[in-house]
Amino acid sequence: MNKLHLNSYNETIYRVLTESDEHVGNLKLINGLWKFKAIGYDAHGDVLPGGGPLTDRHNLSFDALDEENISRQLLATPILD
Repeated sequence: MNKLHLNSYNETIYRVLTESDEHVGNLKLINGLWKFKAIGYDAHGDVLPGGGPLTDRHNLSFDALDEENISRQLLATPILD
């Protein structure tokens, strides 16, 4: 994944998609912040809440729907302790 884009579902939910339109999560407006909710799918196509390729970014919060900033933060290399 090199870049993500947002697709409006409704006023309080945006789908987070890869360049090839793979659904990897949602941004939900919760208490004035946009929270990332990771999504994965199993071999049968069933949803795995909190799963998928960005599971380590689950619950990351954003102040605004800035697609460039969101993409950069969600795709950042994880910091190892």
